[in-house]
Formats: sequence, structure tokens, C-alpha cells
Amino acid sequence: MSHFNPHQHLTRRIFGGLLAALAVGTAATAAQAAEPPIKIGAVVSATGAASFLGDPQQKTLEMYVKKINAAGGVLGRKLELVLYDDASDANKANAFTRRLIMQDEVDAILGASSTGSTMAMLPQAEAAKMPMISLAAASVIVEPVRPYVFKVPHSDRMAAQKVLGEMKQRGFTQVALLSDTGGFGKSGRVESIKVAESMGLKVAEDQIYGEKDTDVTPQLTKIKSSPAQAILVFGTGQAPAIIARNYQQLAMKQPLYTSHGQASVEFIRIAGKASEGIRMPSPALLIAQALPASDPQKNVSVSYARDYEAQAKIDVSTFGGYAHDALLMLVDAIKRAGGTDKAKVRDAIEATRNFVGVSGVYNMSATDHMGLDTSAFRMIEVQGGAFKEVR
Repeated sequence: MSHFNPHQHLTRRIFGGLLAALAVGTAATAAQAAEPPIKIGAVVSATGAASFLGDPQQKTLEMYVKKINAAGGVLGRKLELVLYDDASDANKANAFTRRLIMQDEVDAILGASSTGSTMAMLPQAEAAKMPMISLAAASVIVEPVRPYVFKVPHSDRMAAQKVLGEMKQRGFTQVALLSDTGGFGKSGRVESIKVAESMGLKVAEDQIYGEKDTDVTPQLTKIKSSPAQAILVFGTGQAPAIIARNYQQLAMKQPLYTSHGQASVEFIRIAGKASEGIRMPSPALLIAQALPASDPQKNVSVSYARDYEAQAKIDVSTFGGYAHDALLMLVDAIKRAGGTDKAKVRDAIEATRNFVGVSGVYNMSATDHMGLDTSAFRMIEVQGGAFKEVR
């Protein structure tokens, strides 16, 4: 005959309750663990000729994904960055895009760093209906508008408008163009010629140079003896710094402008004293500290510059700034879409309004997948080895 033991009964009840609580807790943790991460694919040129673009972009993406995850992620889900280095090769960018879509099954793609690589990626992103935000500049990326493709950098056309507009304001009527043979230079040349024509400016000299040229004296000599009153250099990489030195050696008097492709402290470092007096259009980021407190871009620019320089131990770059804006714009769109449904995320990116980035204030629309106008550019000049805004 078994005796009822109250102590034993109580122990059983407590133990059972504990097991139940544990089971509930485990289920909750499992549910949380089962929430898949939001996978963000990225293709950047961390190495190769365009590494001056891709290296700060990689550092920025890694830094901000960590930061967002530390603050609890997005919609309760962690971000997972799947990043590939195309080594400045468009064919590799194309292959990595296929991998991101087919194998990695990412939710969206950021990249590439260059126009050439981006153009190699576009058809696949469109075919897969994959939201993609490019970190490259040429107008052709978003013109004509492709439903799933957006870009954050200022376009070559805007740079031409800003520079040629200032030349016109200074009373110049004839200008010289000096552009490189790469994707950015080619596109910039075409846009500059169109803009000059629309502004009634004459292109007195139209010279080109190779991206890897180590001397551009012959082209500059032609420009020096031409009727051109000012020069616009359209290119990326180190060649514009070489042009600045050749320009100085020839003691040229025509004011020298470059595109926003030179808006980085690296340009001053490579060109040295020869960079003095050169003007270029730039996002607010490079003059963040000097912006008035009322400027909507002041806070975001100062805080990105501070974070990046503390972490990377190198000067902030406008190219890294494009990665900052693209990632945060995507995160904002995913929040507004309430998840990672690709069509909804695409719609949310297109509906982006008054998004304050370090590169400008973005207003996307069905007809504009860049969302910036020339007000996103400040005209800056190298003075005493630093950038100062030209007012």
C-alpha cells in the first residue's frame, strides 16, 4: 500500500513547472534562432585599380553591419553581410552576382564600386528581381530607369553641371576637357560635352588620356596653347594627381577643376603641393566640421567621419560615404517594407523621401533612381593642404 507523501508531490509539481518553463524558454529561443538573418550581398573593388573606391566601402559596410547588429539588428533579425572583392574586374563582379543570387540567396545587393562592374551586374539583378543599390557614379546605371536598380553616388552629369556652371559664373566662355578612357571618364566626357552645349560654353580642346598614363604633358601642352580659359579633368584613380603635377610643371594659368572622383584626402596626398588651388564638386562629408549647425547633413556627416576614422585609422572618404548611405537606405527600406520581400523592398527604396545621408538628401521616385540634385554638391578648393568650401 503506497502512502501519499506531500513533500514528494510538491517536488514533482515544482520540477514539472520548471520543465514546462524551460520548454517555453527553449521554444522562444529556438523561434528567435529560427528567424533567419537578413542577408545583404555586396560586391566591391577592395583590391585592384579601383581599390581607392572599394577599400573604404568594405570597411564601412563591415563596421556598420556590426554596429546595427549590436543595437539589436533590423526588425529583430541580425544582418549578415556576404561580401566579395571583384578585384576591379567586371567579369568577376558578374560571376559574384550570380553566386549571391543563386547560392547565397541574399535579400538585396550593394555594389559595385565602379561603373564597369555595376553594368556587368545589372542584367542579373533585374532578371532575378533583386533590389540592388550601386556605389558607382555614371548616369547610365539608372538611365533608363531599371525597376530594381538604384544608385547613391552623384552622377557625372551633376558634376559637369556644378563645375561648368561655376566656370560660366566666372565669365569663362571656352573650356578644355581632359578625360580618361575608363567607364567613368568616357561617360563624364559625353555628359560634359552635352552640359557645355546647353550652357552655351565652347569646348575648345577635347583631350583624352589612359587611366594608367604616367605623363599627360602632351595633352596639357595642347590645352595650354588653346583658347580654353579653364580645364575640367574627368577621371578616377591616380592619374589626375599626375595631371596636377604636369600642370604645375608647365606653369599653366588656366584654372584646373576635377570631377568628384578626386574628392578625397588621398588626392591631396598623392598630388602634394600641385593640388593647391584645384577645385572640385564634393559631398558635404569632406567639410563636415565646417558646416553650420543648421545644415541637415552636419550630424550624420560628422558622426560617420568620427566612427570611420576611429575604426579604420585613416581619413574618411566620400567613396566609403556612398556605402554608408546605401546600407542605411536599404535598412530603412526593409523597415518600411516590414520584411525582406524583394518587391516590397524595391517599392520602399523607390519611395525614399528626405533621407539624409552623408552624400546628400535623397528623394527617390519612379523616374529617378538616384534621388539627388546639384544641391548635394559643394564646390571645394584645396587650400593649405586641406579642402575648403568655395562660397
